[in-house]
Amino acid sequence: MGTGKKEASRRERQGKVGDGMANVRTKGENFYRDAKKVRHLNMYKDGKAKHDAEGNVVKAASYQSRELPNARIEPNRKWFGNTRVISQEALTSFREAVAERASDPYQVLLKTNKLPMSLIRDGQELNGLKQHRAKMTIETAPFGDTFGPKAQRKRVKLDVGSLEDLAGESVKMHDTYLERLDQAKLLSGRSGEDDSEDTPILGTAREHVFSKGQSKRIWNELYKVIDSSDVVIHVLDARNPEGTRCRSIEKYIREEAPHKHLIFVLNKCDLVPTKVAAAWVRHLSKDYPTLAFHASINNSFGKGSLIQLLRQFSSLHSDRKQISVGFIGYPNTGKSSIINTLRKKKVCTVAPIPGETKVWQYITLMKRIYLIDCPGVVPPNSNDTEEDILLRGVVRVENVHNPEQYIPGVLKRVQKRHIERTYDIKDFNGDAIEFLSVLARKGGRLLRGGEPDLDGVAKMVINDFLRGKIPWFTPPPHSAANEDEKIEGRDGRLGEMSRKRKRETAAPASEATTSEAKDEQESGEDDDFEGFDDDSESEGGIHVSDDEESEKGED
Repeated sequence: MGTGKKEASRRERQGKVGDGMANVRTKGENFYRDAKKVRHLNMYKDGKAKHDAEGNVVKAASYQSRELPNARIEPNRKWFGNTRVISQEALTSFREAVAERASDPYQVLLKTNKLPMSLIRDGQELNGLKQHRAKMTIETAPFGDTFGPKAQRKRVKLDVGSLEDLAGESVKMHDTYLERLDQAKLLSGRSGEDDSEDTPILGTAREHVFSKGQSKRIWNELYKVIDSSDVVIHVLDARNPEGTRCRSIEKYIREEAPHKHLIFVLNKCDLVPTKVAAAWVRHLSKDYPTLAFHASINNSFGKGSLIQLLRQFSSLHSDRKQISVGFIGYPNTGKSSIINTLRKKKVCTVAPIPGETKVWQYITLMKRIYLIDCPGVVPPNSNDTEEDILLRGVVRVENVHNPEQYIPGVLKRVQKRHIERTYDIKDFNGDAIEFLSVLARKGGRLLRGGEPDLDGVAKMVINDFLRGKIPWFTPPPHSAANEDEKIEGRDGRLGEMSRKRKRETAAPASEATTSEAKDEQESGEDDDFEGFDDDSESEGGIHVSDDEESEKGED
């Protein structure tokens, strides 16, 4: 039996009997390729265009065509009308609403509409308009056609028509210049100060150590942290918040990255009275959200509030996989200590000296929140003196030459009774050299010939001033609104329970009244900073005088 008969019988058994024309092949038809595949291969075969000797196309390829297809636009009114129209009243109300929300630091803009925001914002700065006019002037009237031997006009074109208008423009430009000076003074942190005296001279020689924190590498690290962060935390020293505030960085974030959230963290609030920290928080909260914080792995304050705030930012950006939180600020303000407090273990290297953090570092706080540690930066300011820079904790004291010249600045910021109590000195008259000599002879720090070691003692005093062993703080700005407001809280360490509270509660009311009267007589001022608790002083290494020890025994 032949092969064809076997195949026919098989198809008959399977019920696949056809008309018998399935295997019949038509002449000229490709048996293995369909029409689409054939056209695709023909495109490759005829894909090259034919050119003449000059390079002109004589015959186009099969897939090329120089003829435009005939098309017809649908007659729709959308092509001839505005797609988005808003009335002037609605634009004014929207502008007022946006300005009101933008001025509130606790309002967050989640989504912007598809609108030209330049029409909504008030154009107070005309830099773009000036640049456009200057560009058009150069294109229409070049310098060679305006001045020189080939000048085509006889006089310069002015925007004023008379001398009165020119004088008015000069006065307006002078007022603008004064406003820029005031703004620069505000950004430098010296607003409200008198410039009539103690005005620094530009170009004055300064030690190289006072330029630390201003290198290009440090600023590169800062901008990397800002670019990588969704939330920027500006860490301030509670003893001097305005001195450790980087206004130039705030301006950069406000103008160049308005979509990033900026908050203030008032660190080291355990070194100032409770009412002073609360007043600074109220003052700084007018600009940005502010939290009081005490960095400590075992005994912290403000940790729960900060984590709750970061979780709120994480919930606001629920469309993102995670958010990053960057810590910026002056050196030695406690950025790495705050990160260690949030993680409750040592993940960043910390030290009581500036410049310990060299590069930025990523730390995981939780699944959706990452922390970024940044080296401390010092914005350059010609108005800052060497004394201001040193007493902010920006430079290392051991690298400063002649540190005894900065002791008068320390004594000016510290009350006399705190100096007497800390170093157990009686009848202190305020003279810096005599103060250092007494401390040196009392501690046995003498040089050859019995001369006191003024440099070593001065460095010790400055370190005590920076590390919190000597009580001091910058008073918050006084306002008439909170003049009569009573601040509740203790005058001791903020966020920490007093260790003598149980003993004071158990004491009779008469003894408490007697002790309060004695304290008032000794201090003489009810609202002054009374220093820290005695237990905390002993922990910090501060020696208490014999009279105070006897008072403790009497209690």
